[in-house]
Amino acid sequence: MSEFSAQNILVVGLAREGKAVCRWLSLQGADVVASDVRSAQTLSEALHELSAYPIQFRLGPQTPEHLTGIDGIIVSPGVPQDIPLLQEAQRRAIPISTETRLFARRSPAAITAITGSSGKTTTATLTARMIAASDYHTWLGGNIGAPLLEELPHIQPEHRVVMELSSFQLLYWGQTPAATARPWHRPQGLSPHIAALLNVTPNHLDRHPSMAHYTAAKANILAWQNADDIAVLNLDDPLLARWANEKKGRVQAGAGQEAWQFPLAAHLLTFSLERPPPGDGAWLDHDRITLRWQGSDLPLAGVDEVRLRGRHNLANILAAVCLSAAAGANPAAQRDLIRSFDGVEHRLEEVRRLDDVLWINDSIATSPERAIAAMRSFDAPLILLAGGRDKHLPWEQWATLVHQRVRHLITFGEAAPLITAAVQPLPPGSQLHIHQAPDLPAAVARAAHLAQPGNIVLLSPGGTSFDAYPDFAARGQHFRTLVQAL
Repeated sequence: MSEFSAQNILVVGLAREGKAVCRWLSLQGADVVASDVRSAQTLSEALHELSAYPIQFRLGPQTPEHLTGIDGIIVSPGVPQDIPLLQEAQRRAIPISTETRLFARRSPAAITAITGSSGKTTTATLTARMIAASDYHTWLGGNIGAPLLEELPHIQPEHRVVMELSSFQLLYWGQTPAATARPWHRPQGLSPHIAALLNVTPNHLDRHPSMAHYTAAKANILAWQNADDIAVLNLDDPLLARWANEKKGRVQAGAGQEAWQFPLAAHLLTFSLERPPPGDGAWLDHDRITLRWQGSDLPLAGVDEVRLRGRHNLANILAAVCLSAAAGANPAAQRDLIRSFDGVEHRLEEVRRLDDVLWINDSIATSPERAIAAMRSFDAPLILLAGGRDKHLPWEQWATLVHQRVRHLITFGEAAPLITAAVQPLPPGSQLHIHQAPDLPAAVARAAHLAQPGNIVLLSPGGTSFDAYPDFAARGQHFRTLVQAL
């Protein structure tokens, strides 16, 4: 008998995490009801994958009747938190959780987790590799790779787990209704043993109702740590630097409302590109990546030895050094990975050099801020491909840098008119040329026609892929295919 026996659990969303949860819950003895607004035809592959399990499917429009007799809900991160079904569940005090929270509550191994507005995947991947190179069996998951919930039988206490967590996942890591008679659910908030918040800048404001709401979701990664846990913060982020200085997090809940605040873990590591940490942490010491750990300063590598492009990636390396040291990595492994790690696909990825034109895939850049970091990573003249779907984020700083760094801007997709308007009118003396393409293939073709030897063609869209692709990876893969075909 498991804690889920005779429990009626509604799984909302049948994407990657939803399917994993359905399988796992069924094996735990739960009565699983799976809901998705998409049709059976659209979900045919997922339904086939789950056909061997005793799952009820309720597809199409979601109504309050879906909640009848339900003991708890597991929601996929792709499902907006404000849909009527979830709002009604909250009104009824039905507990809502996620695959990542279910896993974290049950993991026998310590968890090191990373969130932030940018840099999560690179930092998580590098952290995991540093730990693995230090002879720990290491699992990497969360918002990256395969869901970890189904791996629980194979994870041992001496292993290490590294998780990338998005704001959509962390939204459900805070306190929830007490929900008596639901043995599987604990209402207390949850934070990982080692947790990093890399940065907090405007993002996903098409899904979060305010910046405060977004920040509060991110803060869950730190807010529920205890005295034995470890927090990692970026001193170059004004908000996080204030938290580190005050030894507490503080989020303004809304106009006229009292701020939500929480103490930080007693062991705080910080990292900075500009200055040494006040205690343990990592920084650039005269262009040398240096770790201060347990009373010793350890030079690890020179900036000229780093293979990753961009100053933002130096910050990601510093964060990974802090996180991996806290998880038990040794300096030799950290040095080797700093010198050999060349990045994660779709993140400033070199696709091809053709006729002395370098083609770069940065499809992960789904916000103007990430596209700014990409443009700052190059000195050569840029041909920038920008577009996709807007996330209701500001484009002003992006536009200023485009006028400084870009020779040809090619817009495509749903946000093309908005992006074009952001760079107009052109300032006096501007050398920027603006082109509009209906889609990514046309944008690549236009870039190939315009490119001259020494140019860099940079796909760094600034918008999401959802106007034309299921995710940024599919967009990046299509870009690769188009470029290789030139």
